[in-house]
Amino acid sequence: MIKPARRAALAAAICLLSLSACSGAGHRADPVPGPSGGTGSALPGITQVAPADRTAAPVLTGKDLDDRPLSLADYRGQVVVLNVWGSWCPPCRAEAKHFRKVATETRAQGVRFVGINARDPNKEPARQFEREHKLGFPSFHDPIGKLLLRFPKGTLNLQFIPATLVIDREGRIAARAQLPLDAERLHRMIDPVVTEK
Repeated sequence: MIKPARRAALAAAICLLSLSACSGAGHRADPVPGPSGGTGSALPGITQVAPADRTAAPVLTGKDLDDRPLSLADYRGQVVVLNVWGSWCPPCRAEAKHFRKVATETRAQGVRFVGINARDPNKEPARQFEREHKLGFPSFHDPIGKLLLRFPKGTLNLQFIPATLVIDREGRIAARAQLPLDAERLHRMIDPVVTEK
């Protein structure tokens, strides 16, 4: 059992991490490493990886915010937009309407959206976030970042949320953004991957 003083110190540490993680809207994304060490071309704030340089995304399994089983393997053969967010994160709230819009616009093209809810120890604020923003897609619950640590080194910065990855139909990381996205930027990440054969 955690003592009250230690619980308060832990809560303060999480709060400080949350504030620093959400404050990097101007952060420049580092290139996503490919198997040969190369990377693709970059749009402002977005890194796209050429097909020959892509690395496999980890197969994430867990539960969504309603305790239903969730696995990235179920989306193989589709383009997946994987968004890391937290209910406590103002930029995440700002971009949510764009994710909802683009998820609807691209669904017929075989694009699926999946979230990773990060650093929300209690699921209820995250569920409220989903209801409030009418996301319409499932999110893994990852309160301590265990799922994020499964990604190849350099893919995600654990100190920066929101972050978004596009995973191609073969399960490889095709694009990354470590900044809040609007609908236009989301399309710029997704559309080239959708048109790949």
